[in-house]
Amino acid sequence: MNQKCILNFKSDLNKVFITQKLNNPFCSVVPEIAKIAATEFQENILVNIKKSEYDFSIKKGKMFGVLVVLNKDNKLNYLGAVSGNVPLKNTHFTFVPSIFNDSIDDFFINKGMSELTEISNRINEPNTLPKINELKEIRKQKSIALQNKLFENYIFLNKGGKSKNALQIFEKHAQKYPPSAAGECAAPKLLQYAFKNKLKPIAIAEFWWGNPPKNKERNHKEFYPACKNKCQPILEYMLNNNDLFSNSTRRS
Repeated sequence: MNQKCILNFKSDLNKVFITQKLNNPFCSVVPEIAKIAATEFQENILVNIKKSEYDFSIKKGKMFGVLVVLNKDNKLNYLGAVSGNVPLKNTHFTFVPSIFNDSIDDFFINKGMSELTEISNRINEPNTLPKINELKEIRKQKSIALQNKLFENYIFLNKGGKSKNALQIFEKHAQKYPPSAAGECAAPKLLQYAFKNKLKPIAIAEFWWGNPPKNKERNHKEFYPACKNKCQPILEYMLNNNDLFSNSTRRS
């Protein structure tokens, strides 16, 4: 277990309402404990941005997430994650890792992307139309095979200790096939880390940090529900559909 990913609260939580069940990640209501975790994690982001090479005020912002967890000692901690990847050359940020390990099979994804780039370069060279069409079809088939292999290696653990890959999860849903970057959102990363390390999920929240996207649908530091297109099939599997309701009690 990477203990650096498990963060301690600085705030006094004695009078904070603690959820009995994990809140619905697709609901806009954010538990008080998750808001506290988000505020503390945002302070962490602010400090470490100064040490990094990624300026969120210039580049496109990102969705971040926090998950409040209960450890084996019955102590509350929280985890933090970023959706997608941030090109950082340092390790100051304490994000939970991606579900996909890019070193699998001797970095097959890097090799596959290099092959696709090489084929694209060949297409752009002087060629006959039949040759160009042939190369485009080869690129298409290699791209499909690479994407399938990638999703086969996105393996999600659920609260019951069982696992399925992205293809298996999405085949039972209407869209049948995972959309691009499925599994790289913050919520699945957070739950995966918690389940792997025997941490009980208590409350979850996602927020936008940095420059708004072009469509202006996200604002800095505001909370947003998990996305349904990529995350709903995954989170329903990971949570067994049982944790999508919450009750609250005051912590003694």
